[in-house]
Amino acid sequence: MTSGNELNPQQSRPISRRSQNAQVSRRSSAVPPPRWSRRRGVLGIFAALAAVGFIAAYAGPTGLAVSQATAADEVPTTLYASTLADAQTMLVSEASSDEAESLDRGNYEVYVTPTPTPTPTPTETAEAASSSSSSSPSTGWAPPFVSPDPGSAQAAAYDMVMSRGWGDGEFSCLVALWNKESGWRVNAYNAGSGAYGIPQALPGGKMASAGGDWETNAATQISWGLGYISGRYGTPCGAWGHSQSTGWY
Repeated sequence: MTSGNELNPQQSRPISRRSQNAQVSRRSSAVPPPRWSRRRGVLGIFAALAAVGFIAAYAGPTGLAVSQATAADEVPTTLYASTLADAQTMLVSEASSDEAESLDRGNYEVYVTPTPTPTPTPTETAEAASSSSSSSPSTGWAPPFVSPDPGSAQAAAYDMVMSRGWGDGEFSCLVALWNKESGWRVNAYNAGSGAYGIPQALPGGKMASAGGDWETNAATQISWGLGYISGRYGTPCGAWGHSQSTGWY
């Protein structure tokens, strides 16, 4: 049998779970918050360095490729432009070298050692000196002495020259003078002036004072001619020098 209490059931009370929630909250509040350990900090630093290295490794080749592409995009130089540049460089180099030379010229002094005047060496022989002492200073070239052929007109003239005290040099001047005037021909005649004979007396009749055979005798003509030379020029070389300068004696 049931009791009255059992027949009248009692209302059940809800089970309170507050105690359990309170216990959980107590437990959660009792657990300390998590903390970063030293090991985790070191790992973070290494991770950052690895990231920086990765970025550098990626950005380096990319920059190089960009610079190469920029260099490849340069405008090509034509042959004409290259030739013109070389020509301008050459002109500038020449101008600079000329300017350098012009600047350098004023930095130097040139001294030329004067050349001493050489002393003339006398080359006259004793015979030429003796003949020149008795000749005129205006004689110029003096002919050499040549021995006359025996029996000729020059042989007779040589004896007369020696008898007057003149030397071989004076005889040489006489030979050259009368070679020019008549060629030592007794009958030499100048139709233009009328001069005649070996000494070319003008007129030829003047030689009559030396002998009546003046027209054909060489000795008579030579004797007259030496007297004329001695009285007018002093020596045969004096007459020869006058003939050289004026063309006559």
